[in-house]
Amino acid sequence: MDYKKSGVDIEAGYRSVELIKESVKTTMRPEVLGGLGGFAGAFDLSKIKEMDEPVLLSGTDGCGTKVKLAFVLDKHDTIGIDAVAMCVNDIACSGGEPLFFLDYIACGKNYPEKIASIVSGVAEGCRQSEAALVGGETAEHPGLMPEDEYDLAGFAVGVVDKKDMITGENIKPGDALIGIASTGVHSNGFSLVRKVFDMSRESLDTYYDELGKTLGEALIEPTRIYVKGLKAVRNAGVTIKGCSHITGGGFYENIPRMLPDGVSVRIKKDSYDIPPIFGLLAAKGDIEEHMMYNTYNMGLGMVLAVDAADAEKTIEALASTGDKAYLVGEVISGNKEVELV
Repeated sequence: MDYKKSGVDIEAGYRSVELIKESVKTTMRPEVLGGLGGFAGAFDLSKIKEMDEPVLLSGTDGCGTKVKLAFVLDKHDTIGIDAVAMCVNDIACSGGEPLFFLDYIACGKNYPEKIASIVSGVAEGCRQSEAALVGGETAEHPGLMPEDEYDLAGFAVGVVDKKDMITGENIKPGDALIGIASTGVHSNGFSLVRKVFDMSRESLDTYYDELGKTLGEALIEPTRIYVKGLKAVRNAGVTIKGCSHITGGGFYENIPRMLPDGVSVRIKKDSYDIPPIFGLLAAKGDIEEHMMYNTYNMGLGMVLAVDAADAEKTIEALASTGDKAYLVGEVISGNKEVELV
């Protein structure tokens, strides 16, 4: 008896590492010390000495049951973008710059080419957010997971000067709400998606005129990464008073998280373009409107609060990084509530 006969293939693990090395190299920053394969990822923090009060930020997340979609479609090169996005977008919400990322892949069986495809997506997410991929782990779990399945998660570390943190404490009635377009469902609410749509290859390969693509193509679209967009807004001289990453819990759970006591928000539903996947999802699943806005991003991956005088400048700055943004509402007096009109 040996380890391979028990279900863990060490040689496949070595092969996976060799295949991912080139992808990882493309994410390197000058601060990264050493190469891939060490026991710990090393990152030089000398530059943070330039900050008055450097604050480390961290975020950890996964892709939820969206990975099931990747299994059925046998498409694994974008799910890693989702894993990175869920972490670095949270760091950006606090005004931070992501520094580095590590991934964790648990699988029933290590297929090196599949692992390499997953990590290529992780590397792409790191490039989009300018974070270094400094390490990770691929763990085989024979007998615990089916051989052709995996789960993917990760965590990121970032930094911000304390004076530049986005806290929401200065949000006041009259401030403008800027919504930044999402790429679709992103990585939240897929347990409900899988109840509404048959997750067979035939169903996912069905073309819908209203989507302009197949159902599978619309659903697997990776989460938008907003790091560069928010950086452009700051570089334009705009103070972002509050920032909400619209993930699980939709509008009703996430937007209040950026609000101080004494204020609420009023959002105009017709102020921006809602991607057709949400209309199809609501119709096919007979999902009432409140539940849609309480589960999904409904076309807005982030909502910012800025001074009303900075609204147009914010939208222009976001456009410079390819982000479509809209003036979607305003801050009003209230008790941390979300009013949709």
